[in-house]
Amino acid sequence: MPIESFHGVFPYLVSPIKASGEVDDAVLARLCEDLIAAGVHGLTPLGSTGEFAYLSAAQRRRVVEVTIEAAHRRVPVVAGVASTTTADAVAQAREYERMGVDGILAILEAYFPIADDGVHAYFRAIGEAVGKPVVLYTNPNFQRSDLSLPVIEKLARVPTIRYIKDASSNTGRLLSILQRTEGRMQVFAASAHIPACVMLIGGVGWMAGPACVAPQQSVELYDLCRRGDWHGAMEKQRPLWALNQAFAKHNLAACIKGGLGLQGYAVGHPLPPQAPLTDEGVAEVRRALEAIGAL
Repeated sequence: MPIESFHGVFPYLVSPIKASGEVDDAVLARLCEDLIAAGVHGLTPLGSTGEFAYLSAAQRRRVVEVTIEAAHRRVPVVAGVASTTTADAVAQAREYERMGVDGILAILEAYFPIADDGVHAYFRAIGEAVGKPVVLYTNPNFQRSDLSLPVIEKLARVPTIRYIKDASSNTGRLLSILQRTEGRMQVFAASAHIPACVMLIGGVGWMAGPACVAPQQSVELYDLCRRGDWHGAMEKQRPLWALNQAFAKHNLAACIKGGLGLQGYAVGHPLPPQAPLTDEGVAEVRRALEAIGAL
């Protein structure tokens, strides 16, 4: 697809890290290759499933580099940028743009709460620092300072800020975003939303960790939605939603890494102090993957 137009299924990639602390290039490259072969429309390193908050700067850079090399311009690479400071976030975004990413997923980390003006200034600075499309990321369950509707409406007027990935689970909020931004911003769903419903109200796809372990099924669902076959889409959506529900009960990175491990990818465990998936969790993920034919 043109790098100026993002749509479809963008898996949030895991970050496989060896015991030595090095990124496992071969495992990550193989995962990227298999996801592209399954038909995904883009790759998103350093999202929530990518454990961006637990990686060093060098590890993050290498994850992005390997993903760009593996994608080989076949699909867009939208890399996550996250920081507690505006200056560092801008520096990351510029570096990843120089490395060759097709877009930036902008994430705000915060220790102290930040008022709307500060949130707006942070994301606006990222948008003004790069020439590639920027996807705003909002997840009120994990972010101390979230993007309010008035801030989103203002940010939609920054030319590079053209997308938002919303993980609030509030589908009505997505419709409000679409209405208030009047076509200037497109919406990606998260695994917290029911993707078929988001597509029905005008979404352009979803960025989510579960697509890593169910890429073919996710692409099939997207294609049904694009054709307007809503009955067929819901038939496909129901078993996929059961997969999302299983993942919602456990640490998401642990679930996706556990699921990929069951599929034969040696991605390892989440980085400490996160815990690996329990035996009960592994069994639950196994059942969910078997139910959709992904194992």
